[in-house]
Amino acid sequence: MNTDSGPEEATLPRGMSPHRIRSLIRKEMLQIVRDPSSIAIALVLPVFLILIFGYALSLDVKQAPLAIVLERPTPDAADLAAGFMRSGYLTGIVVTSMKEATELMIERKVDGILHLREDFGRGLSSGGAPVQVIVHGVDANRARIIQSYAAGAFSLWMARRSSNGNAQGSAGQVRVQSRMWFNEAVDSRYFLVPGLVVLIMTLTGALLTALVMAREWERGTLEALFVTPVRTGEILIGKTVPYFLLGMAGLLLTAAAGRFLFDVPLRGSFLVLLGGSALYLLVALAIGLFISSATRSQFIASQIALVATFLPALFLSGFLFDLASVPQAVRVVSYFLPARYYVSFLQTVFLAGDVWGVILPNCAAMVVMMAVFFKLTLRKTKKRLA
Repeated sequence: MNTDSGPEEATLPRGMSPHRIRSLIRKEMLQIVRDPSSIAIALVLPVFLILIFGYALSLDVKQAPLAIVLERPTPDAADLAAGFMRSGYLTGIVVTSMKEATELMIERKVDGILHLREDFGRGLSSGGAPVQVIVHGVDANRARIIQSYAAGAFSLWMARRSSNGNAQGSAGQVRVQSRMWFNEAVDSRYFLVPGLVVLIMTLTGALLTALVMAREWERGTLEALFVTPVRTGEILIGKTVPYFLLGMAGLLLTAAAGRFLFDVPLRGSFLVLLGGSALYLLVALAIGLFISSATRSQFIASQIALVATFLPALFLSGFLFDLASVPQAVRVVSYFLPARYYVSFLQTVFLAGDVWGVILPNCAAMVVMMAVFFKLTLRKTKKRLA
C-alpha cells in the first residue's frame, strides 16, 4: 500500500512522491559526504585548476628577448633602442652586426631582431628611415604577439617624438589612438578564467555524475532501488539535485577566485551568471546520467565522458581556439556542443555585461539540449528496466 500520496503529489508528474524524492536526495548527499573523491573533484580540483590557470598558464608573452642591431649608435637609434628595452614585454640585447644577431636567433637565445641600419639617423631626418623587425616563426602565435609588441613599442616612440616636436615629414601629421574594448589590460587571465569555469562545470556535471552512476550500476544498488516503488524519474531527480549543488558550489568558488585573486571583472549581473551556469550544469548532468545509463561501466563511462564532454569543452568551445579560424566541418560540429554556448555566455557576462542579444540565444540552445538529454536518459533507463 502506497502511503506517500497526498495533495502535494499533484504538482509532480506521474504520481511522483515528494517524500521519496527527499529521501533519495538525502541518501545521495550522505553518499557524497562519505565519498571523498566526489568532494575532491567538485571542490578541491577547481581550486587546483584556478591556481594553475591563473598563476602558471598564460597566453601572454612576457620579457621576450630581442636582439637590437645598432650598426651606428646615433642618438636617434639609441633612443629607439631604449624605447624597446623599456617595454615591459621585451628585453633588448644590443649587438653591432646582423651576423651576431642571426646566430643568437638560430640558437634560440632571442626571439627576434630589431635592425637599425647605419644610415638610420640620416633617413629619419629626410623622412624615410626603414626599421627591420625579424621574428622567429616556429611558434606562429608567439611570433605574431612579439611582432605586435614591436609595432607598439615603435608607435610609442614615434608618439613621444611627435609630442617633443621632433617628428619629421608626414609622420608627425598622423596620430593613431587605439583602444581595446572589454580587456583593456590585454590580460589573458580575463580570457582563461571564464573558460576555466566551463571545464570545472563539465567535470562536476558530466564526468563525476557518469562515474558515480556507473559505479552504482556495477554494484547493483540501482537495481535494488528499481524493485521498490521508487520511480525512474524520482531516481534521476535524486541523483541530479546533490551534484547540481556541488557544481554550483564549484562555480561560486571559481568566480570568487577569478574576481578577488586575479581581478577578472564581472560586468554583467551575478544573477544572470548563476542562471546561465545552472542551465549548463543541468545539461552536463543530463549528459553524465545518459552516459552512465547507456554503459553501466565506470571505465567505459569515464572514457566516453572524457571524449564527449571534457575534451570538446577544452578544444572545440572557443575557450582556447577561435572557432572562426577552424575548418568549416569542425565549426559545424561545435554547434552541437553545449560548451560552445556556455563559453560565449560566460565571456559576455564577465567581460562585456548583460548583452541580451548574446545571452538569450545561448541560453535557449542550452535549454533545448537539457530537455533532449534528460528525455533520452529517462527513456534509456526505462529500457534497461524492461
